[in-house]
Amino acid sequence: MTEDLLIRNVRPLGGTATDLYIRDGRFAEAIGGEAAEEIDGRGQVALPGLVEAHTHLDKTLVGMDWFHNRVGPTRSDRILADRNAKRELGIDARRQSARQVVQTLAFGVTHIRSHVDVDTEIGIANIEGVIATREAFKGLVDVQIVAFPQSGMLRREGTLTLMEEALKAGADIVGGIDPATIERDPVEHLDAIFALADRYGKPIDIHLHEPGELGAFCLELIVERTRALSLQGRVMASHAYCLGMLDTQRQHALIDALVAENIAVMTVGSPSAPAVPLRMMRQSGLVVASGSDGIQGTWEPWGNGDMLERAKYLAQRNGMTNDADLEETARICTFGGAQGIGLTDYGLSPGCHGDVVLVGARTLAEAVALTPQKRTVIRGGRILVRDGVLSGDLPDAA
Repeated sequence: MTEDLLIRNVRPLGGTATDLYIRDGRFAEAIGGEAAEEIDGRGQVALPGLVEAHTHLDKTLVGMDWFHNRVGPTRSDRILADRNAKRELGIDARRQSARQVVQTLAFGVTHIRSHVDVDTEIGIANIEGVIATREAFKGLVDVQIVAFPQSGMLRREGTLTLMEEALKAGADIVGGIDPATIERDPVEHLDAIFALADRYGKPIDIHLHEPGELGAFCLELIVERTRALSLQGRVMASHAYCLGMLDTQRQHALIDALVAENIAVMTVGSPSAPAVPLRMMRQSGLVVASGSDGIQGTWEPWGNGDMLERAKYLAQRNGMTNDADLEETARICTFGGAQGIGLTDYGLSPGCHGDVVLVGARTLAEAVALTPQKRTVIRGGRILVRDGVLSGDLPDAA
């Protein structure tokens, strides 16, 4: 049972200063009697728990020795190097996933969707490692696990069977990978993962790096299968670089098709890929989420998992400088992510889960632009991080 908490003098989403009340783990209109604990928000911006909608907890090298990156430039080069690193570096999925969870909790990330590798070399060992982390942090940080065939599924015999094993073991979501450029057969690959989702009653999250019209074709196939299986609201296309490579008319047509089937799109705002039409996507009503992707790993050395900083990257990548645009990128990393990964009762309103991040800024745009540190993070009324200092009773991430 969580205790009642009164948070005085905060600015929800950068708005007017007010008090927030948490009773029995949820926001309430008012605390009945005296709160068991009271803290001064000092006029800080209050956000609901930040949402990391796309990362790879099993691949991070956080806390390990520096990886001397000699990896080639192609995606196939990176996949091969990553597979070799699992053997040579001793990347323990349980330990490394816990390290990333703790690191990002300090920034206010309380919800994570992680793609976790499933392949014929490691089997479902990484799935099992991240499941252990999910259980260790239950009630503190929510972790959704995507069974992810990083090295391909059709091209590596036995991977499809392992995907089923991963779902039976506790993976939450069916993952997919570039149906054309990696799998070489978009129809068969998408048929296979949608069949898994239908059989096990799971959502789908597909890595889609396919360029231009090839990517557009794959998106159309995804739309068709989502409609046929009535999976509206349960499918996400991650990256969807093709949306940034098409003419405006084609972009509108694809986005409208995604909106019609309530298919979400996740973008990390990558500086090395075409920028997706973020304003058009949001104005069309498309659900847009964001994530850090792989942080501090063998693919690339960047990132720390701060989703408020990710909001800044989205703004910078899309040439956004005014306050309204910065506020919109913050919403992508909170409410957009929550909707994209299927969270319920999310927000700062009465009845929502009592999860809040206090950021030392006066407005939401300032919070995005300056990304102040030393945040306070509260989950269900329990203070997990106070002014940047983690609580001493969190699970071990050594």
